[in-house]
Amino acid sequence: MSLTKTLGAAAFGLVALTSVSAMAAGDGKLIAIITPSHDNPFFATEADGAAAKAKELGYDTLVLSHDDDANKQNQLIDTAIARKAAAIILDNAGADASIEAVEKAKKAGVPSFLIDREINKTGVAVAQIVSNNYQGATLGAQEFAKLMGEKGPYAELVGKESDTNAGIRSKGYHDVLDQFTDLKLVAKQSANWSQTEAYSKMESMLQAHPEIKGVISGNDTMAMGASAALQAAHRGDVIVVGFDGSNDVRDQIKAGKIAATVLQPAFQIAQLAVEEADAYLAKGSTGKPEKQSIDCVLITKDNADKLNNFTLAK
Repeated sequence: MSLTKTLGAAAFGLVALTSVSAMAAGDGKLIAIITPSHDNPFFATEADGAAAKAKELGYDTLVLSHDDDANKQNQLIDTAIARKAAAIILDNAGADASIEAVEKAKKAGVPSFLIDREINKTGVAVAQIVSNNYQGATLGAQEFAKLMGEKGPYAELVGKESDTNAGIRSKGYHDVLDQFTDLKLVAKQSANWSQTEAYSKMESMLQAHPEIKGVISGNDTMAMGASAALQAAHRGDVIVVGFDGSNDVRDQIKAGKIAATVLQPAFQIAQLAVEEADAYLAKGSTGKPEKQSIDCVLITKDNADKLNNFTLAK
């Protein structure tokens, strides 16, 4: 029988009590799935996708959340090792801060399969499977430039500085937008992937630059915060473009409050990581390179109806 446990940071102290039955899975049939907080639907979808595929392949699962805290992540890696996990599926808590934890798992004989975020070292994880963030960012930027009429003042909300994806997306945006001399970046701030922070930063940006005509965001959560602040300021005319492909932003696109987003297929990537873990455990190889990227898809009103839980229906 498959065991799925979801343990947030607050519940970490109860791991020894709540996961006793998982200890019996130390026969090579336990997969630990560790992501940031499931309060963000993107990470919840990752966990759901990985757990579903693991169950389908006959594994027990231990689903954990590090809440983007490298110290908590380190403790959860220790938990996975102690439970004799066969493999770890990890959306990590920092490109540099996570290296030591992944190395520790490798030394303990537990292979790691990274999803969504890379670490700044190769040869430690078996696989690093991510969305093609640069390709996706250029798609979003091209749509943003078109909607802006290739001119006007705009603002950018950037993700967490420790996250490689934040920098890659911003570079992709600017490699497109900086070609248009009449598009003027008047404000750029990090909102750390947070909707609450994005709301506050957007309020400040509007006060300093009431002329803003558009906002391009490093993820959907920040786009939601920006959109809410713009609506509160009666500036529904400002063009907002996000990145992720969440149901929340899909609904905002359909309502005409957000213009577009870029889908990164979280569910597909998580399931692929489990399939590769299964292959590695059976054969000692995934048959694929360590670093793999999956292309993103632009989401607008034209195809928003086909989007659900970070999956686009064909």
